[in-house]
Amino acid sequence: MCTKLGMSRASYYRWAKPAGLTPTAIRHLELRAEVAQEFEKSNQMAGRDQLTTLLNQRGVKVSTGTVGSIMNELAVRARRMRAWKNTTVSDPSARTEHIKNHMLDSQGKRDFTATVPGTRLVGDITYLKTGSGWLYVATVIDLATRMVVGWSMDSTMRTPLVINALAMARNHGRLHPEGAIFHSDRGSQYTCEQFQTWCAGNKITQSMGLTGVCWDNGSRGEFFLTFEDRNVSPL
Repeated sequence: MCTKLGMSRASYYRWAKPAGLTPTAIRHLELRAEVAQEFEKSNQMAGRDQLTTLLNQRGVKVSTGTVGSIMNELAVRARRMRAWKNTTVSDPSARTEHIKNHMLDSQGKRDFTATVPGTRLVGDITYLKTGSGWLYVATVIDLATRMVVGWSMDSTMRTPLVINALAMARNHGRLHPEGAIFHSDRGSQYTCEQFQTWCAGNKITQSMGLTGVCWDNGSRGEFFLTFEDRNVSPL
């Protein structure tokens, strides 16, 4: 009914004001409707923390604990993402001993955050099946804004694919003029001399985690899993 009337369920509850309910109870019903609506908008992928952020951004003031309780009442939970599948292959002969992991804080814990746009970036490659074969997609994500600031597509997974993605970010002014840190896995596209030289010439400091440790690649892995789950229809 609410959909046909072009109104939200929360607005309906405010209008109906069921008899015998206290203002607190009515407010709780409104929040249940808001949480349910935002959860469906996320394709059932948003968890408690993300739903809280989305609701507060829309002006719905609510705490993480309240959202978690409501999700339990509604018997809903975010869909689990499938295990991250790496698409790159390392090159044992590549010289990478000088490349450190710059995504660690002073205590050695992983820190995929940034306060200044263009200073800390992550990237990776995924692949999509099309009617013409496999399509490889490389992206660059800004850790300050969590936005894709550069991308590239090709039918092959060679070094120009990742260079073009970073070049797009540079050409659109998305790299900090004083330099940026770019974190990736140890795939051959990122460890080869061609890519290292390009980064050095564009004030980009490379950062890499341990070989085979997917948690060192968390932010970009999360993006690709979400991208594939939301935008690629099953074949």
